[in-house]
Amino acid sequence: MHTAVQTQSGARSLAIPKLMRAAVYRGQQDVRLETVPVPEIGPGEILVRVHTCGICGTDLKKIATGSHSAPRVFGHETAGQIVATGDGVDNFAIGDRVMVFHHIPCRECYYCRHKVFAQCPVYKKVGATAGFEPSGGGFAEYVRVMDWIVRDGVVKLPAHVSYEQASFVEPVNTCMKAIEALDVKSGETLLVIGQGPIGLILAILSQRAGAQVVTSDLYPQRLKMGKSYGLRQTVNGACDDPVKVVRDMTDGRGADVVILAVAANSLIRTAMDAARPGGKIMLFAQTQRDEVSIDPASICVDEKILLGSYSASVDLQEENVRLVFGGEVDFAGLITHRFSLERAVEALELAAHPVAESMKVVIQPGMQWEKA
Repeated sequence: MHTAVQTQSGARSLAIPKLMRAAVYRGQQDVRLETVPVPEIGPGEILVRVHTCGICGTDLKKIATGSHSAPRVFGHETAGQIVATGDGVDNFAIGDRVMVFHHIPCRECYYCRHKVFAQCPVYKKVGATAGFEPSGGGFAEYVRVMDWIVRDGVVKLPAHVSYEQASFVEPVNTCMKAIEALDVKSGETLLVIGQGPIGLILAILSQRAGAQVVTSDLYPQRLKMGKSYGLRQTVNGACDDPVKVVRDMTDGRGADVVILAVAANSLIRTAMDAARPGGKIMLFAQTQRDEVSIDPASICVDEKILLGSYSASVDLQEENVRLVFGGEVDFAGLITHRFSLERAVEALELAAHPVAESMKVVIQPGMQWEKA
């Protein structure tokens, strides 16, 4: 049984080890399972013992390209239990089950006033770490959550909500932000290209908004999973052309809205061709700087609207939490592979190179302490 203690700094905690296991990024395509110090917390901060952390495509891209300095511990779709609270923390207690955002904006700067929260300088600072440069830290046993995140970016889990379901709060928020930016209307024809976990969530939210959703993917298994969420109109991209399908559905016009949920820049032209004149195209997975060729007349003459959406919106946090915690959608049902922290490198490899049967891959340090 753990005993609560209080340190000279005012932090309150359970008995916590000095060392922990973590999947440490050491450079391009180099992640190693290592033993590292448990991060120490300061005033206004909390320490969370990680139960479940989803693997996000943005982390995979950073690892694949070596775009960030090393060492770091990635992972930001984090849910776990508070095991220590710093001086001045009075809205959370040891034992609280929580999910943690890693970005929260200042709400006061130019970008926040214009509701472009992901461009806020404070938002760009990561406020959760397992040590080293703050990078989320969810691929470790313990995560230190900094004071501004504790104030506005930590959400308590109701008793009926699992850690797995809670780990979807952040990714669902990012998808909800994109759907809001598109201003999806009831009855619109909407095509989602790519039915990985994020593409499927985008399709689910579009359907909730009243759109007639068509989904496209190369893997029939993913389209089959989508059907279990009510997504009946599907296109097997390996043998059928989604552009032709949506045009046939719309008297030759094309889709009112197209969402590209695949990182392949080669599909940007496909997405634009699938949209009707005056339609909207959302780039959701193009998070790496690059150059692509587009038909400028499709924007000028055909009046198509090309949009982007990145990361989460604090304005949607309450609505998003209600949806995930409310149980209307079983987001945890998207998880196909669960790995212990000891197998984190294997988990990252599968997530980076998905197979037909894989959807959401999660790392669960909680596998260890649930057995203890």
